[in-house]
Amino acid sequence: MIRGALFDVDGTLIDSVDQHAGAWRDAFREFGFKVTKAQVRSQVGKGADQFLPVFLSQEEIKKIGKMLAKRRKAIFTRKYFPKVKPFPKVRELLERVDKHGIKTVLASSAAKDELKKYVKLAGIGDLIDGATSSDDAEKSKPHPDIFKAALKKLGRMKKKEVVVVGDSPYDAEGAKRAGLKSIGLLSGGFTKSQLRRAGASQIFKDAADLLKRFDRSLLAK
Repeated sequence: MIRGALFDVDGTLIDSVDQHAGAWRDAFREFGFKVTKAQVRSQVGKGADQFLPVFLSQEEIKKIGKMLAKRRKAIFTRKYFPKVKPFPKVRELLERVDKHGIKTVLASSAAKDELKKYVKLAGIGDLIDGATSSDDAEKSKPHPDIFKAALKKLGRMKKKEVVVVGDSPYDAEGAKRAGLKSIGLLSGGFTKSQLRRAGASQIFKDAADLLKRFDRSLLAK
């Protein structure tokens, strides 16, 4: 019986992947690096610690990594956050999870202040039992640190009683490394094959589709 659910946020509950990609692209260009939105988008889901090495050398990261990440955050907050919105049926999905007797913890690599804004935007503060942010993990996804930290917030549960829900291969891979099964959502822009290869056991279109077919999902097992 499933007793706990760990939900990713960006791309899973909140429609923000394109906005994060835009903010990263803008920040890179301000620092003189030409990257496309598509290149950046393919890495959204990782924290800055795993994201930056894809595009910068270790020397560049030491020199400008923190400044670039800080600038990305400022651009996202000013230019892109006003365009962010929750996916349809997110609150209804979490209500269904709660009604099924499942505890919910948000397993996000986002900064704590960003995560608070997302929770308020989606109106789900009363439906979650805890949340993790980038402050809770030494390494971000696809490393398992975030999920291990989120698992602790569920209390005493066996891993087989917990399911991860995320939109990226990094969620699926991180869940697998943590010994957890995962559900993949296509709402983040990754393909079925990418999610399957990373370890997702089931795949749904988005939160609304997961709600519609809840009884056939791992959450209802």
